[in-house]
Amino acid sequence: MSRFHVLVATDLVESSLKLLQDTHDVTVQVVTPTLPAVREGLKTAHAIITRDGVALDRPLLDQAPNLQVIGHVGANLNGIDMDTATGRGIVVMNTPGTNAIAAGEHTLGLMLALSRRLVVAHESLKDGWWLLDRKRQAGTQLSGKTIGLVGLGRVGRVVAARCLAFGMTVLAYDPYVSEEQLHDERVILVGFKELLTRSDFVSIHVAATPETANLFNEATLTQMKPTARLINTAHGSVVDEAALALALKEGRLAGAAVDVYAEEPPYNSPLVGLDNIIHTPRIGDNTVEATQDVSVQIVQQVLDALRGTDYRNVVNLPFMPGLEYEAARPYMGLGERLGAVLHTLARSPIQRVAVEYRGEDASALIKPIAVAILKGVLYPVLGDKVNYINAPVMAAERGIQVTQAKGLKTGDYASLVSCQVTLENGDDIVIAGTLLDRKEAHIVQINQYRMNFVPEGYLLILGSFDQPGVIGRVGTLMASNNVNIASWQTGRAERGGHTLTALTLDQPLPQPVLEELRGLDFVRHAHQVAIRQ
Repeated sequence: MSRFHVLVATDLVESSLKLLQDTHDVTVQVVTPTLPAVREGLKTAHAIITRDGVALDRPLLDQAPNLQVIGHVGANLNGIDMDTATGRGIVVMNTPGTNAIAAGEHTLGLMLALSRRLVVAHESLKDGWWLLDRKRQAGTQLSGKTIGLVGLGRVGRVVAARCLAFGMTVLAYDPYVSEEQLHDERVILVGFKELLTRSDFVSIHVAATPETANLFNEATLTQMKPTARLINTAHGSVVDEAALALALKEGRLAGAAVDVYAEEPPYNSPLVGLDNIIHTPRIGDNTVEATQDVSVQIVQQVLDALRGTDYRNVVNLPFMPGLEYEAARPYMGLGERLGAVLHTLARSPIQRVAVEYRGEDASALIKPIAVAILKGVLYPVLGDKVNYINAPVMAAERGIQVTQAKGLKTGDYASLVSCQVTLENGDDIVIAGTLLDRKEAHIVQINQYRMNFVPEGYLLILGSFDQPGVIGRVGTLMASNNVNIASWQTGRAERGGHTLTALTLDQPLPQPVLEELRGLDFVRHAHQVAIRQ
């Protein structure tokens, strides 16, 4: 019996569609990318695979009560209401880089077409003229020229490698790339203004963000050489089309090649029809190979996300860029368990969560660990409504502040996750855990009590006085009620003082038995928690 309903509202290659249809736990529904069809399908869908055909805005997402995953083919995410999706805990993923080679090669194709005036030559011969005007058809060589790459991500690196092979000087502007991150030392990082003034060709490879909107405008285009040519295969929003059209008409730029537009289709674009511009209808990623790869990739990503086995290319997952889910997963499992125990021990609402992590990759892991702790804290109250996507949002809605801590008084382990929560009544709770062989979660400290137990199954956290007979009397109570104790770990602050015990049980303690336990004269408090696997 299928568990997941996947709505496909775009074209997928046959092999990827068959991969979905042959999956035993999935029911597939293919619809045309129209608003009525998508709206109807979303009523029962757990996931949707789409492109840009229908905007997944808030009104539409509000009619998708079961939706867990949005899989968008390609890197662009225009039309998806990210705030609504994140607040609902809906995973939003794309497929960046899959089309990098296709987009990079298309950029080179446009650059060659511009430099050798291939469109002019083609049209001349098509009209019956043979070498009508060699001077007018004369092109320029790429060898020895300078190309400026605005953005040095996946596509930018593909273009850089191929331009170097042409014997070009390659400049790059990318504020998020350092000299140490350069893939080839022949690529020269420069400032934006220097790139514009030195380049014979400028190629755009940046994402559509508020910072890149109209990055190429009247002022920046004026800084380019009159002999320079601009190529845009990234996003239409990056270029002020009116300013570019004027620069081309007035001869302040030699030419341009455009594959993307501010409005698509570009019925009202001032660029369409100019003699010194080459147009293509957003085909930068349209190759047989790229279409095959992106279709299979998005299907596999959606299936993994639905099953909770992996979260690749999730854009609203609160992780550090570049951190693989598989590497973070054991630490997040530990964080969830710490959060569950904290929720159980908290005697008033939690106001603040401070997280410390000591070990390898500390800077990358601290955020996913914090998110996992929040999920563990909130799950007993919210159930499946909370997940890794929306845990920070839901915590903020409840007034819980999250900070990074340093120097918490916890054990001396090479790899240790520590958390201190501050309660509304002013009390603090400190808990720490580690991973055995980077796999098995162990809690090694709660407040001042040092211990070592595996947080799994049914846990009973018991605070008592350090006196003889505790183990015997608790064991007798459990045995008389047919409750088996799987493990017993006790920590004490000082001899004859208070102790804290963690018991792992094979089954939950019935409420009457828990109340009887709490009534024993040596018991200070007793709480039980079921740890989710």
